Amino acid sequence: MMDGIWLWVSFALVSMATHLPRGSFIVLGQRASLTPAVQGALRYAPAAALAAIVAPSVFVVDGDVQPFNPKLAAALVVLVVTLRWKNPWLPFIVGMGVLLGLRKGLGF
Repeated sequence: MMDGIWLWVSFALVSMATHLPRGSFIVLGQRASLTPAVQGALRYAPAAALAAIVAPSVFVVDGDVQPFNPKLAAALVVLVVTLRWKNPWLPFIVGMGVLLGLRKGLGF
């Protein structure tokens, strides 16, 4: 019986930890404003989140960090193509082509 209570307590705590920070901006509205330094730092949050998602996939191969692998080569090509041309599909197509070429063609 006690296990069920602690399960519901943990659900409630996780729910509050998730909803209170998000809901505070809606409830407080204009009464709570962020400092200019925090607002400036938050501009980089999407890029940092994307890097945190992509970097492990690029650098980790079979559970080990491998700095030289086909995914890293493809990511570098994607970066160059993205900076050079503004076409949103071109980096995807070229990056996948490089990755497949290195894996299948050269056997990396």
